[in-house]
Amino acid sequence: MPYLKTKDGTSLSYTCWGAGKTLLLIHGWAMGSDMWEYQIPHLTAKGLRCITYDQRGCGRSDQPGHGYDFDTLADDLATVIEQLDLRDATLAGFSLGGAVVARYLARHGADRVARTVLVGSNTPFLLKGDDNPEGMDRSLVYDPFRAGIIADRPQYLKAVAGPFFGDHVGVKVSEGIQDWAVGLCLQSSATGMLELYRAVNETDFRPDMAAFTVPTLIIHGDSDPFQPLEITAKRSAAAIKNSRLEVYQKASHGLFYTHRDRLNQDLLTFTP
Repeated sequence: MPYLKTKDGTSLSYTCWGAGKTLLLIHGWAMGSDMWEYQIPHLTAKGLRCITYDQRGCGRSDQPGHGYDFDTLADDLATVIEQLDLRDATLAGFSLGGAVVARYLARHGADRVARTVLVGSNTPFLLKGDDNPEGMDRSLVYDPFRAGIIADRPQYLKAVAGPFFGDHVGVKVSEGIQDWAVGLCLQSSATGMLELYRAVNETDFRPDMAAFTVPTLIIHGDSDPFQPLEITAKRSAAAIKNSRLEVYQKASHGLFYTHRDRLNQDLLTFTP
C-alpha cells in the first residue's frame, strides 16, 4: 500500500485505480476510503481513474494526536493532489469529505480542480446558534452521539447503522452491509473519531462557499437524519454559484450503497 507524507510527517495511505479522467474520492467521517468499494469497480470499468486516500486517523493512515481540524485536513488533501500532480481533477467528497473539499478550495484555490461533487455533505454549518437558527440543536444531536461513542463505540455504531442506510424510510440492507460499515469506522482512531465529529459539527463553512468557482454537483438524500437536506444541501446549493442539486428519494446518509447505481452514473456523467 503506497503512502504520502504530509508536512507534519503524517503518512496517508492512498490508492489509484484505472486510467482516464481523474476522480478523487474523499471519504466521510471515520469510514476510510474503503467506503468507495461500490463505486470504484464500476467507474474504472467505464474509463475513469479513481484515486482515494485515508484521512489522518482513519483506515490505513497514521493516527496522530493532532490535526483533526479542517485547515489541516484541507492541507492533507493538498498533499495528495500536489504529490500525485493531479490536474483537471474532479473532487467528490462524501459527508465530512465535502467539507474538506470546501476548505481546500478556500485555502488552495481551484487551479488543479475541474469540478466538485458534494455527496451528503455537512456544509455549510450544522449546529444551531444565534447566527445559525436553522441548525441542529446540540443537546439533541451532538451530545448524545458523542456520549454514545464514548460509552460503547461498537454498539452505538451498530445501533445507528439502520437509520444510516434508511430503515426509517423502508430501505433495508443486509446485516452484512451494516457490519461492513461499522467495521470501517472501527478501523479509525477513537480519539480521532471524536475530534473529527467535533470539528464537523462546530466548523462554520459559510465563508468557504464563495471558493466554489467550478461547476459543482450536490447530491443528497431526502431522508437523511444525520445531515438533513434543508439545512445542508439546499443551503449549500443556494450559496454556491453554478451548482446543481440532485435529491435522491427515499435516501438516507448511506446512499453511496443504497443508491449506488444512480450515484455511480451521476459521478460518471459529471466527471469531464
